[in-house]
Amino acid sequence: MSFVPSFSSVRWNDLIHPIVAGLISVIVNYGGTFILVFQAAKVAGLSPELTASWVWSISIGVGVTGIILSWVSREPIITAWSTPAAAFLVTALATTPYAEAVGAYLISAAAFVVLGLSGWFERVIRLIPPGVAAGLLAGILLQFGIGAFGSMSIDPLLAGLLIVAYVVLKRFTARYAVVGILVLGLAFLLIQDRVDLSGLTLALAAPVFTMPAFSLNALLSVALPLFLITLTGQYMPGMLVLRNDGFRTSANPIVTVTGLGSLLMAPFGSHAFNIAAITAAICTGREAHENPDKRWIAGIAAGVFYILVGVFGVTLAAVFMAFPATFITTLAGLALLGTIGASLASAMADAKAREASLITFLAAAANITLLGIGGAFWGLVIGLVAYAVLNGRLPQQASISSYSA
Repeated sequence: MSFVPSFSSVRWNDLIHPIVAGLISVIVNYGGTFILVFQAAKVAGLSPELTASWVWSISIGVGVTGIILSWVSREPIITAWSTPAAAFLVTALATTPYAEAVGAYLISAAAFVVLGLSGWFERVIRLIPPGVAAGLLAGILLQFGIGAFGSMSIDPLLAGLLIVAYVVLKRFTARYAVVGILVLGLAFLLIQDRVDLSGLTLALAAPVFTMPAFSLNALLSVALPLFLITLTGQYMPGMLVLRNDGFRTSANPIVTVTGLGSLLMAPFGSHAFNIAAITAAICTGREAHENPDKRWIAGIAAGVFYILVGVFGVTLAAVFMAFPATFITTLAGLALLGTIGASLASAMADAKAREASLITFLAAAANITLLGIGGAFWGLVIGLVAYAVLNGRLPQQASISSYSA
Protein backbone atom coordinates (compact mmCIF):
# COMPACT_ATOMS: atom_id res chain seq x y z
CA MET A 1 0.00 0.00 0.00
CA SER A 2 1.31 3.42 -0.91
CA PHE A 3 1.74 5.86 1.96
CA VAL A 4 1.71 8.95 -0.25
CA PRO A 5 -1.98 9.57 -0.99
CA SER A 6 -3.08 12.01 -3.64
CA PHE A 7 -6.20 14.13 -3.77
CA SER A 8 -6.13 13.92 -7.57
CA SER A 9 -7.65 10.44 -7.43
CA VAL A 10 -10.49 11.56 -5.16
CA ARG A 11 -13.70 12.88 -6.67
CA TRP A 12 -15.25 16.03 -5.25
CA ASN A 13 -18.32 14.01 -4.33
CA ASP A 14 -16.06 11.84 -2.16
CA LEU A 15 -14.65 14.91 -0.40
CA ILE A 16 -17.91 16.37 0.89
CA HIS A 17 -18.76 13.77 3.51
CA PRO A 18 -15.35 13.36 5.19
CA ILE A 19 -14.80 17.15 5.16
CA VAL A 20 -18.16 17.73 6.85
CA ALA A 21 -17.38 14.93 9.33
CA GLY A 22 -14.10 16.67 10.14
CA LEU A 23 -15.89 20.01 10.57
CA ILE A 24 -18.54 18.52 12.87
CA SER A 25 -15.89 16.87 15.04
CA VAL A 26 -14.13 20.25 15.42
CA ILE A 27 -17.39 22.08 16.20
CA VAL A 28 -18.31 19.47 18.81
CA ASN A 29 -14.86 19.68 20.40
CA TYR A 30 -14.77 23.48 20.69
CA GLY A 31 -18.46 23.89 21.36
CA GLY A 32 -18.68 21.09 23.89
CA THR A 33 -15.62 21.07 26.13
CA PHE A 34 -13.22 23.88 25.26
CA ILE A 35 -14.75 26.09 27.93
CA LEU A 36 -12.70 24.02 30.39
CA VAL A 37 -9.51 25.52 28.95
CA PHE A 38 -10.79 29.04 29.56
CA GLN A 39 -11.87 28.08 33.08
CA ALA A 40 -8.41 26.65 33.84
CA ALA A 41 -6.74 29.78 32.41
CA LYS A 42 -8.91 31.97 34.63
CA VAL A 43 -8.10 29.90 37.73
CA ALA A 44 -4.38 30.19 36.91
CA GLY A 45 -4.73 33.97 36.54
CA LEU A 46 -3.36 33.95 32.99
CA SER A 47 -3.29 37.15 30.98
CA PRO A 48 -5.30 37.39 27.74
CA GLU A 49 -2.03 36.96 25.83
CA LEU A 50 -1.13 33.74 27.66
CA THR A 51 -4.68 32.42 27.25
CA ALA A 52 -4.57 33.14 23.51
CA SER A 53 -1.19 31.39 23.35
CA TRP A 54 -2.72 28.31 25.02
CA VAL A 55 -5.49 28.27 22.39
CA TRP A 56 -2.92 28.81 19.62
CA SER A 57 -0.55 26.08 20.78
CA ILE A 58 -3.13 23.40 21.40
CA SER A 59 -5.10 24.09 18.21
CA ILE A 60 -2.04 24.25 15.93
CA GLY A 61 -0.50 21.21 17.60
CA VAL A 62 -3.66 19.13 17.30
CA GLY A 63 -4.12 20.20 13.69
CA VAL A 64 -0.57 19.47 12.54
CA THR A 65 -0.27 16.08 14.27
CA GLY A 66 -3.67 15.00 12.98
CA ILE A 67 -2.75 15.94 9.41
CA ILE A 68 0.62 14.17 9.59
CA LEU A 69 -0.77 10.97 11.09
CA SER A 70 -3.78 10.83 8.73
CA TRP A 71 -1.64 11.57 5.66
CA VAL A 72 1.03 8.97 6.42
CA SER A 73 -1.31 6.19 7.57
CA ARG A 74 -4.17 6.93 5.16
CA GLU A 75 -6.53 6.45 8.08
CA PRO A 76 -8.67 9.02 9.93
CA ILE A 77 -6.37 9.75 12.88
CA ILE A 78 -8.24 12.50 14.70
CA THR A 79 -6.24 14.20 17.41
CA ALA A 80 -7.59 16.48 20.14
CA TRP A 81 -6.67 18.04 23.46
CA SER A 82 -7.13 15.99 26.59
CA THR A 83 -10.57 16.98 27.89
CA PRO A 84 -10.34 15.12 31.23
CA ALA A 85 -6.91 16.68 31.74
CA ALA A 86 -8.36 20.15 31.12
CA ALA A 87 -11.04 19.43 33.72
CA PHE A 88 -8.32 18.33 36.14
CA LEU A 89 -6.33 21.54 35.53
CA VAL A 90 -9.32 23.69 36.53
CA THR A 91 -8.48 22.71 40.12
CA ALA A 92 -4.75 21.89 39.81
CA LEU A 93 -3.72 25.31 38.45
CA ALA A 94 -5.26 27.02 41.48
CA THR A 95 -2.32 25.85 43.61
CA THR A 96 0.46 25.33 41.05
CA PRO A 97 2.54 28.21 39.64
CA TYR A 98 2.08 28.44 35.89
CA ALA A 99 5.78 27.98 35.08
CA GLU A 100 5.83 24.78 37.15
CA ALA A 101 2.67 23.60 35.38
CA VAL A 102 4.43 24.10 32.04
CA GLY A 103 7.34 22.03 33.37
CA ALA A 104 4.85 19.32 34.33
CA TYR A 105 3.37 19.43 30.80
CA LEU A 106 6.87 18.77 29.42
CA ILE A 107 7.46 15.81 31.73
CA SER A 108 4.08 14.25 30.87
CA ALA A 109 4.69 14.72 27.13
CA ALA A 110 8.16 13.18 27.36
CA ALA A 111 6.65 10.18 29.15
CA PHE A 112 4.25 9.66 26.21
CA VAL A 113 7.16 9.78 23.76
CA VAL A 114 8.93 7.07 25.76
CA LEU A 115 5.69 5.05 25.94
CA GLY A 116 5.21 5.26 22.18
CA LEU A 117 8.79 4.28 21.40
CA SER A 118 8.63 1.34 23.82
CA GLY A 119 5.75 -0.33 21.97
CA TRP A 120 4.17 -1.36 25.27
CA PHE A 121 0.84 0.41 24.72
CA GLU A 122 0.21 -1.31 21.37
CA ARG A 123 0.73 -4.72 23.01
CA VAL A 124 -1.84 -3.88 25.68
CA ILE A 125 -4.38 -2.72 23.07
CA ARG A 126 -4.08 -6.06 21.24
CA LEU A 127 -5.00 -7.96 24.41
CA ILE A 128 -8.49 -6.44 24.49
CA PRO A 129 -11.14 -8.74 22.93
CA PRO A 130 -12.98 -7.08 20.00
CA GLY A 131 -16.41 -7.60 21.59
CA VAL A 132 -15.31 -5.91 24.82
CA ALA A 133 -13.79 -3.04 22.82
CA ALA A 134 -17.04 -2.60 20.87
CA GLY A 135 -19.09 -2.69 24.08
CA LEU A 136 -16.82 -0.06 25.63
CA LEU A 137 -17.18 2.25 22.64
CA ALA A 138 -20.98 1.83 22.55
CA GLY A 139 -21.17 2.61 26.26
CA ILE A 140 -19.01 5.73 25.97
CA LEU A 141 -21.07 7.04 23.07
CA LEU A 142 -24.48 6.11 24.49
CA GLN A 143 -24.80 9.32 26.51
CA PHE A 144 -24.37 11.33 23.32
CA GLY A 145 -27.12 9.42 21.56
CA ILE A 146 -29.42 9.89 24.55
CA GLY A 147 -28.42 13.56 24.73
CA ALA A 148 -29.61 14.15 21.17
CA PHE A 149 -33.15 13.15 22.12
CA GLY A 150 -32.93 14.57 25.62
CA SER A 151 -32.46 17.99 24.02
CA MET A 152 -36.14 17.84 23.08
CA SER A 153 -36.95 18.72 26.69
CA ILE A 154 -34.74 21.82 26.59
CA ASP A 155 -35.16 23.16 23.06
CA PRO A 156 -37.94 21.15 21.35
CA LEU A 157 -38.07 23.28 18.21
CA LEU A 158 -34.34 23.10 17.36
CA ALA A 159 -33.81 19.51 18.50
CA GLY A 160 -37.06 18.34 16.92
CA LEU A 161 -36.18 19.99 13.61
CA LEU A 162 -32.77 18.29 13.49
CA ILE A 163 -34.14 14.87 14.46
CA VAL A 164 -37.00 14.97 11.93
CA ALA A 165 -34.65 16.26 9.22
CA TYR A 166 -32.16 13.48 9.97
CA VAL A 167 -34.80 10.74 9.68
CA VAL A 168 -36.25 12.18 6.46
CA LEU A 169 -32.82 12.62 4.88
CA LYS A 170 -31.86 9.10 5.93
CA ARG A 171 -34.92 7.82 4.09
CA PHE A 172 -34.40 9.69 0.83
CA THR A 173 -30.68 10.56 0.68
CA ALA A 174 -28.85 8.73 3.46
CA ARG A 175 -25.39 9.89 2.38
CA TYR A 176 -26.28 13.53 2.96
CA ALA A 177 -28.16 13.16 6.25
CA VAL A 178 -25.38 14.53 8.48
CA VAL A 179 -24.43 17.22 5.97
CA GLY A 180 -28.07 18.23 5.74
CA ILE A 181 -28.70 18.61 9.47
CA LEU A 182 -25.50 20.65 9.88
CA VAL A 183 -26.52 23.11 7.15
CA LEU A 184 -30.15 23.20 8.27
CA GLY A 185 -29.22 23.72 11.92
CA LEU A 186 -26.81 26.57 11.16
CA ALA A 187 -29.39 28.25 8.90
CA PHE A 188 -32.06 27.91 11.60
CA LEU A 189 -29.80 29.47 14.25
CA LEU A 190 -28.86 32.39 11.98
CA ILE A 191 -32.50 33.05 11.02
CA GLN A 192 -33.46 33.11 14.69
CA ASP A 193 -30.48 35.35 15.53
CA ARG A 194 -29.30 32.83 18.09
CA VAL A 195 -25.66 33.15 17.04
CA ASP A 196 -24.44 36.72 17.37
CA LEU A 197 -21.51 37.33 15.01
CA SER A 198 -21.85 41.13 14.92
CA GLY A 199 -18.97 41.69 17.32
CA LEU A 200 -16.65 39.22 15.62
CA THR A 201 -13.25 40.62 14.70
CA LEU A 202 -10.57 38.30 13.39
CA ALA A 203 -7.32 38.84 15.25
CA LEU A 204 -4.22 36.72 14.75
CA ALA A 205 -3.02 34.84 17.82
CA ALA A 206 0.61 35.16 18.91
CA PRO A 207 2.44 32.40 20.78
CA VAL A 208 3.98 33.43 24.10
CA PHE A 209 6.93 31.39 25.40
CA THR A 210 6.96 30.52 29.10
CA MET A 211 10.21 29.31 30.63
CA PRO A 212 9.35 26.05 32.38
CA ALA A 213 10.19 25.43 36.02
CA PHE A 214 10.42 22.03 37.65
CA SER A 215 9.49 20.93 41.15
CA LEU A 216 8.70 17.68 42.92
CA ASN A 217 5.29 19.05 43.86
CA ALA A 218 4.37 19.75 40.22
CA LEU A 219 5.73 16.35 39.17
CA LEU A 220 3.51 14.50 41.62
CA SER A 221 0.45 16.76 41.62
CA VAL A 222 0.30 17.73 37.93
CA ALA A 223 2.58 15.68 35.63
CA LEU A 224 1.70 12.22 36.98
CA PRO A 225 -2.09 12.75 37.11
CA LEU A 226 -1.97 14.44 33.68
CA PHE A 227 -0.21 11.41 32.20
CA LEU A 228 -2.54 8.84 33.77
CA ILE A 229 -5.75 10.75 33.02
CA THR A 230 -4.78 11.28 29.38
CA LEU A 231 -3.65 7.66 28.94
CA THR A 232 -6.79 6.07 30.39
CA GLY A 233 -9.34 8.69 29.39
CA GLN A 234 -8.15 9.52 25.86
CA TYR A 235 -5.56 7.18 24.34
CA MET A 236 -7.21 3.92 25.39
CA PRO A 237 -10.74 4.64 24.12
CA GLY A 238 -9.32 6.56 21.15
CA MET A 239 -7.38 3.53 19.90
CA LEU A 240 -10.39 1.30 20.43
CA VAL A 241 -12.47 3.65 18.26
CA LEU A 242 -10.01 3.07 15.41
CA ARG A 243 -9.92 -0.69 15.97
CA ASN A 244 -13.71 -0.93 16.15
CA ASP A 245 -14.06 0.67 12.71
CA GLY A 246 -11.45 -1.63 11.19
CA PHE A 247 -8.40 0.65 11.09
CA ARG A 248 -5.11 -1.04 11.85
CA THR A 249 -2.53 1.66 12.47
CA SER A 250 -0.27 0.82 15.39
CA ALA A 251 -0.67 2.89 18.54
CA ASN A 252 3.09 3.40 18.74
CA PRO A 253 3.52 6.17 16.12
CA ILE A 254 0.32 7.86 17.29
CA VAL A 255 1.47 8.08 20.91
CA THR A 256 4.98 9.09 19.83
CA VAL A 257 3.93 11.84 17.40
CA THR A 258 1.30 13.34 19.69
CA GLY A 259 3.77 13.14 22.58
CA LEU A 260 6.42 14.97 20.53
CA GLY A 261 3.85 17.56 19.51
CA SER A 262 2.83 18.11 23.12
CA LEU A 263 6.51 18.41 24.05
CA LEU A 264 7.09 21.14 21.45
CA MET A 265 3.94 23.09 22.29
CA ALA A 266 4.06 22.84 26.09
CA PRO A 267 6.18 26.02 26.59
CA PHE A 268 3.47 27.95 24.74
CA GLY A 269 0.70 26.68 27.04
CA SER A 270 -0.53 23.39 25.54
CA HIS A 271 -1.31 20.96 28.37
CA ALA A 272 -1.61 17.74 26.32
CA PHE A 273 -3.01 16.50 23.08
CA ASN A 274 -3.67 12.95 22.01
CA ILE A 275 -5.79 10.75 19.79
CA ALA A 276 -9.45 11.70 20.07
CA ALA A 277 -12.15 9.28 21.16
CA ILE A 278 -15.71 10.61 20.95
CA THR A 279 -15.15 13.14 18.17
CA ALA A 280 -12.96 10.63 16.34
CA ALA A 281 -15.96 8.30 16.07
CA ILE A 282 -17.69 10.95 13.95
CA CYS A 283 -14.90 10.58 11.37
CA THR A 284 -14.09 6.86 11.51
CA GLY A 285 -17.58 5.44 10.87
CA ARG A 286 -19.81 5.06 7.82
CA GLU A 287 -21.28 8.54 8.23
CA ALA A 288 -17.92 10.01 7.19
CA HIS A 289 -17.81 7.87 4.03
CA GLU A 290 -19.15 4.46 3.03
CA ASN A 291 -15.70 3.52 1.78
CA PRO A 292 -13.23 3.24 4.69
CA ASP A 293 -10.36 4.05 2.31
CA LYS A 294 -11.73 7.59 1.88
CA ARG A 295 -12.21 8.40 5.57
CA TRP A 296 -8.61 9.55 6.03
CA ILE A 297 -9.69 12.78 4.33
CA ALA A 298 -11.74 13.56 7.46
CA GLY A 299 -8.51 13.53 9.47
CA ILE A 300 -6.91 16.01 7.07
CA ALA A 301 -10.01 18.23 7.10
CA ALA A 302 -10.23 18.27 10.90
CA GLY A 303 -6.55 19.18 11.09
CA VAL A 304 -7.01 22.09 8.70
CA PHE A 305 -10.00 23.42 10.67
CA TYR A 306 -8.03 23.16 13.92
CA ILE A 307 -5.16 25.14 12.41
CA LEU A 308 -7.55 27.85 11.19
CA VAL A 309 -8.93 28.20 14.71
CA GLY A 310 -5.41 28.29 16.10
CA VAL A 311 -4.28 31.04 13.74
CA PHE A 312 -7.08 33.29 14.96
CA GLY A 313 -6.77 32.14 18.56
CA VAL A 314 -9.60 32.92 20.93
CA THR A 315 -11.74 34.55 18.21
CA LEU A 316 -12.93 31.47 16.30
CA ALA A 317 -12.96 29.28 19.40
CA ALA A 318 -15.40 31.76 20.95
CA VAL A 319 -17.63 31.52 17.84
CA PHE A 320 -17.98 27.75 18.19
CA MET A 321 -18.69 28.10 21.89
CA ALA A 322 -21.43 30.61 21.06
CA PHE A 323 -23.53 27.86 19.48
CA PRO A 324 -26.41 26.74 21.75
CA ALA A 325 -25.57 23.66 23.79
CA THR A 326 -28.64 21.87 22.42
CA PHE A 327 -27.36 22.31 18.86
CA ILE A 328 -23.97 20.82 19.73
CA THR A 329 -25.51 17.95 21.71
CA THR A 330 -28.11 17.04 19.10
CA LEU A 331 -25.67 17.35 16.20
CA ALA A 332 -23.11 15.13 17.93
CA GLY A 333 -25.68 12.52 18.96
CA LEU A 334 -27.19 12.19 15.50
CA ALA A 335 -23.77 12.07 13.83
CA LEU A 336 -22.80 9.21 16.15
CA LEU A 337 -25.96 7.09 15.73
CA GLY A 338 -24.41 4.91 13.05
CA THR A 339 -21.29 4.25 15.15
CA ILE A 340 -23.36 3.45 18.25
CA GLY A 341 -25.47 0.97 16.29
CA ALA A 342 -22.47 -0.69 14.64
CA SER A 343 -20.65 -0.94 17.99
CA LEU A 344 -23.64 -2.58 19.66
CA ALA A 345 -23.96 -5.04 16.78
CA SER A 346 -20.25 -5.93 17.02
CA ALA A 347 -20.45 -6.29 20.79
CA MET A 348 -23.33 -8.77 20.53
CA ALA A 349 -21.96 -10.69 17.52
CA ASP A 350 -19.76 -13.17 19.40
CA ALA A 351 -21.98 -15.46 21.48
CA LYS A 352 -19.09 -16.52 23.75
CA ALA A 353 -18.20 -12.95 24.65
CA ARG A 354 -21.72 -11.48 24.49
CA GLU A 355 -22.35 -11.24 28.24
CA ALA A 356 -18.92 -9.76 28.96
CA SER A 357 -19.45 -7.26 26.15
CA LEU A 358 -22.87 -6.34 27.56
CA ILE A 359 -21.34 -5.82 31.02
CA THR A 360 -18.65 -3.61 29.47
CA PHE A 361 -21.29 -1.59 27.65
CA LEU A 362 -23.37 -0.99 30.78
CA ALA A 363 -20.33 -0.23 32.97
CA ALA A 364 -19.00 2.29 30.45
CA ALA A 365 -22.44 3.87 30.03
CA ALA A 366 -22.65 4.29 33.83
CA ASN A 367 -19.60 6.61 33.55
CA ILE A 368 -18.08 5.53 36.87
CA THR A 369 -15.56 7.94 38.37
CA LEU A 370 -13.20 6.61 41.04
CA LEU A 371 -9.79 7.84 42.22
CA GLY A 372 -10.00 10.70 39.76
CA ILE A 373 -10.16 8.31 36.77
CA GLY A 374 -13.11 8.42 34.39
CA GLY A 375 -15.67 5.94 33.17
CA ALA A 376 -13.87 4.66 30.06
CA PHE A 377 -11.10 3.11 32.13
CA TRP A 378 -13.39 1.52 34.73
CA GLY A 379 -15.77 0.24 32.06
CA LEU A 380 -12.83 -1.48 30.38
CA VAL A 381 -11.49 -2.93 33.64
CA ILE A 382 -14.91 -4.31 34.63
CA GLY A 383 -15.42 -5.72 31.14
CA LEU A 384 -12.02 -7.44 31.07
CA VAL A 385 -12.58 -8.97 34.52
CA ALA A 386 -16.00 -10.22 33.40
CA TYR A 387 -14.50 -11.67 30.21
CA ALA A 388 -11.73 -13.44 32.12
CA VAL A 389 -14.16 -14.93 34.67
CA LEU A 390 -16.77 -16.00 32.12
CA ASN A 391 -14.29 -17.39 29.59
CA GLY A 392 -11.59 -18.70 31.91
CA ARG A 393 -8.87 -16.32 30.68
CA LEU A 394 -8.13 -13.32 28.49
CA PRO A 395 -7.01 -13.98 24.90
CA GLN A 396 -3.23 -14.09 24.48
CA GLN A 397 -3.32 -11.41 21.82
CA ALA A 398 -6.16 -10.14 19.67
CA SER A 399 -5.11 -9.76 16.04
CA ILE A 400 -5.47 -6.23 14.69
CA SER A 401 -7.44 -7.64 11.76
CA SER A 402 -10.08 -8.98 14.15
CA TYR A 403 -11.23 -5.40 14.80
CA SER A 404 -13.25 -5.19 11.64
CA ALA A 405 -15.91 -2.62 10.85
